[in-house]
Amino acid sequence: MASTSMLVACSGGADSMALAAAAAIVGRRRKLGVRALVVDHGLQDGSRQTAELAVERLWTAEIAAQVVTVRVDTTAGTGIEAAARLARYQALQDAARPAEIILLGHTLDDQAETVLLGLARGSGIRSLAGMPPVRGPFRRPLLSVRRSVTRQACAELALEWWDDPQNAEPRFTRVRVRQRVLPVLEEELGPGVAEALARTAESARIDADYLDTLADTAKTEMETDTLNRLDPAIRLRIIRDWLRAGGSTELGSVHLQAVDALVTDWHGQKFVDVPGLRVRRINGQLVAEAD
Repeated sequence: MASTSMLVACSGGADSMALAAAAAIVGRRRKLGVRALVVDHGLQDGSRQTAELAVERLWTAEIAAQVVTVRVDTTAGTGIEAAARLARYQALQDAARPAEIILLGHTLDDQAETVLLGLARGSGIRSLAGMPPVRGPFRRPLLSVRRSVTRQACAELALEWWDDPQNAEPRFTRVRVRQRVLPVLEEELGPGVAEALARTAESARIDADYLDTLADTAKTEMETDTLNRLDPAIRLRIIRDWLRAGGSTELGSVHLQAVDALVTDWHGQKFVDVPGLRVRRINGQLVAEAD
């Protein structure tokens, strides 16, 4: 079913304000409905007022908007950033109408930061694939656009925006990548590093998608003999998906390799601990239980 409307996730920052304005222009030309949702995570003092101010600015730009408040589960052990993202995405999906696409304002700079963070985690090619331009109802139309361009667009359109102080808080890893790591790379390696990282993500995503498709067709009941006959690229993906389905999060290559050793290098290990799960080899089969 073709979409007849767009829901823009708007934080009030320059990226999402520029996206909302662009969506409104496209919507008028193509006769598509456009509206925006501002999610109040309630994690900062005055967050409700900030969200309402963003809504006011959107209405001034003739973009229908509303605030939705979410509860961020900070006890899940995934980190406050991940917990806030989960709550935000769920709120967007709950608010979306049938066949309505959801627009996210991630830029090329965000993609470059994501690739660097994935490289630092050593989580494999999927983590280097960055953020997909399309996933389910979500679209990221600004992944080829620099952050500086969205600010310029807002200035030219007389759109006011809000700079989230947490985006300058060095206790967050992504902020340190943005403020320290990428500028050093640009200085030492020359301009164009962010664009190169974004191209790497696109290339890695093509390869990762293909290997994931092969892994889907080779799914097993986690029998070690069957797993051991598979190519490592496929076997590790099956293990990764199995662990995630069991509730494990924040998986790194060290976790996957340790579980893989239960299959390929079995010498009586009692168990392997991964985030949220304990994995054992019992009677030639991998078994996971909540940790």
